[in-house]
Amino acid sequence: MIRIGAVIALIVSLGVPANAEVRFGNNVRIGGHDVSNQTFTKKKRGKFVIHETEPKNAGCVWQKNADGSKTQVCNFKRKKNNESR
Repeated sequence: MIRIGAVIALIVSLGVPANAEVRFGNNVRIGGHDVSNQTFTKKKRGKFVIHETEPKNAGCVWQKNADGSKTQVCNFKRKKNNESR
C-alpha cells in the first residue's frame, strides 16, 4: 500500500511544472564580470555567454521571445585574474 502511494506521489510530482525564480545575490561574478542583484523568472530570462576572445557584440541586450518573455543575452570576454582557471 505504501509503495502504491509513493508511485502515485512520484507521478503527480513529475506532472506539475516547476515554478522557480533565480536571484543572484551580492558579489556574484560570471566569467569575472559582476552580475549581482539580478532576478530571473519564467518571463524574464538570462543567458550569459563567455568568450575567450573579444566578442563581436560585447555587453548585454534584451531580446523578445516568441512566447512573450524577454531574455537578457550578455556576451562577455573572460577576465584573467588569479581566481579564474
